Amino acid sequence: MKNILLLCAFLLLFTNCFEVERNCADFKTGEFGFDYTIDGVKKTGRFIRTDSLNIDYYEGKVDSSSVRWINDCEFILKKLNPKTNAEIDAIHMKILTTDGISSYTFEYKLAVKKPNKPLRSEKGVAYRIN
Repeated sequence: MKNILLLCAFLLLFTNCFEVERNCADFKTGEFGFDYTIDGVKKTGRFIRTDSLNIDYYEGKVDSSSVRWINDCEFILKKLNPKTNAEIDAIHMKILTTDGISSYTFEYKLAVKKPNKPLRSEKGVAYRIN
């Protein structure tokens, strides 16, 4: 019994010492790349983000969104010139972890939940290009 308590205390000690790195301010602006998959084909996109603008470059297209920061780690993206009803919806982006100044892991989902539909969130990794 004593060994089990000691083991539990030891495991608890190590889990409490782990802290996720989140230096989000380092990733508020800059040029970034990310990989994504469509129909089983891996592709690479890139974007340039300023304090108030996000410009996406993917598949030979350019798309712009406004950026509204909630805090250092969360912001809302809203397309400037939506072409479909789906593009009208704002996206909530959240930086989950950072890896030095080279990359960050993020989560994104619709900023407002649609009635009678589950709120889906996706994760990705963006890496600094410049």
